[in-house]
Amino acid sequence: MSLTASHIVPAPREFVWEWHTRPGALTRLAPPFLSMTPIQQAERLSDGTTIFALPAGLKWVSRHDLSAYRRGHQFTDVCTSAPFKLMANWRHIHAFADHQDGTLITDTVSTRLPGASLAPMFAYRQHQLIEDILALRRFEEFTPRDTGGEPRSLVIAMTGSRGFIGRALSAQLSTAGHQVIQLVRKTPKPGQRQWDPFYPAADLLEGVDVLVHLAGEPISSRFNEAHKKAVRESRIEPTRRLAQLVGDSPTCRTMVSASAIGYYGADRSGEKLNESATAGDDFLAEVIRDWEEATAPAAESGARTVQIRTGLVLSGLGGLLPPLRTLSSAGLGGDIGDGNFWMSWIAIDDLTDIYLRAILDAELSGPVNAVAPSPVINHDFMAALSTSLHRPKLFQIPSIGPRMVLGKEGAQQVALADQKVIPEVLQGLGHHFRYPSLNSALAHELGFEEIMGMKQKGGLVEKTEAAEPAVLPEDSSVPAESLEKKPGETESAPKTAGQQLDGHVLEEDPQTGAWSDS
Repeated sequence: MSLTASHIVPAPREFVWEWHTRPGALTRLAPPFLSMTPIQQAERLSDGTTIFALPAGLKWVSRHDLSAYRRGHQFTDVCTSAPFKLMANWRHIHAFADHQDGTLITDTVSTRLPGASLAPMFAYRQHQLIEDILALRRFEEFTPRDTGGEPRSLVIAMTGSRGFIGRALSAQLSTAGHQVIQLVRKTPKPGQRQWDPFYPAADLLEGVDVLVHLAGEPISSRFNEAHKKAVRESRIEPTRRLAQLVGDSPTCRTMVSASAIGYYGADRSGEKLNESATAGDDFLAEVIRDWEEATAPAAESGARTVQIRTGLVLSGLGGLLPPLRTLSSAGLGGDIGDGNFWMSWIAIDDLTDIYLRAILDAELSGPVNAVAPSPVINHDFMAALSTSLHRPKLFQIPSIGPRMVLGKEGAQQVALADQKVIPEVLQGLGHHFRYPSLNSALAHELGFEEIMGMKQKGGLVEKTEAAEPAVLPEDSSVPAESLEKKPGETESAPKTAGQQLDGHVLEEDPQTGAWSDS
């Protein structure tokens, strides 16, 4: 069977090609609804090797075919190892051609897999690439420049880089041309530095431009005293120690720290909560308030600090969505409790866009509500999810369910929190959300977007209308020079975070947007 799909990316061919050569491209284009986790990205499009992890410890390996490589125009990957014959016969040609509206990308796949199973994957890749390129264009005005006016790559140190948000953000930063240094607790590998949360080395941030701090004990566990102590201790003092390092650093003058909408407290029924709303008085609210205040040493030194108050993160890879999808797929996706509490959600790609803007935009500081502009009550959220999955809402989920897992206090502050949060700071800046509506976010993360320009030979024939070019924001022309090679530079980008992955994804807390890092 042969499948061909084409779409137009609104950027010059050289720009789009270079994006594909950078670390993190594989992670950015890997659909979250497939059981294939990228663990190695090819170092070169000409003859490199790519590896995906499959369930049960299996792997799928492909190698780029040098004989079918044309720099700037085409690369081809061929499966060299697969656990099943159905997956073994795979040849994928990626072709790039100049187009009056940007770049015409044509994907041609020869495989034994049915086209119906491939369409969601290629639809995701098409939409993801276009949106990532458009995000780069929107943020181009904030990108730092060297003395010659050329875009300057940043060196960004990151804690918590191996959770599902950290992986997505690392990959987006790398494909944007920045270098990500993972701060880890284990013995560091290339592209990493060892970080002791309570006794960080004085030279930890040497040569670093920006610190992104995401790490913390996951919230979603039973709220006993030991867990609550770990939640607090993993956030407050480690954040203060990092902020002190930023304050002492001659180069790192920006600190972007994770926070959460739990700052406002769990019971704010009937209120619209912007960034100036008062803090709550429950356990999580107090922890998050102190967590944000722990960045003060950096701010007092004159460094720019941003606290990303993260809502309920929608991602097919972790957090809230996977367990709710499982319930809804089984027909058990009814309202949780009375279904009348507000859920302030954010799509994973909108969250990483917000982090990218916080890193680049010198005018952005202080707390920022990282939520979509359209919060919904739980009843409407579960209805939208069930509709997306074409499943009925047969049973209500009693509130005792979350209480059995998290305890009464944990259930109230995490699973049943009633918070209608508004992204007032971002809206005031005219910030663009990729997925402002819940239905569009669910379609992207669950694999229900429409594929562009698909033709199939062999078996059933499916065909859609030709791809339409995406719309660029005003004054966002893409200079191809910004991604041209420097003298002596090869196609292979430096090895940074996002290129060599270990396949280990930690569970992330959907309420706080933070996770632990081993």
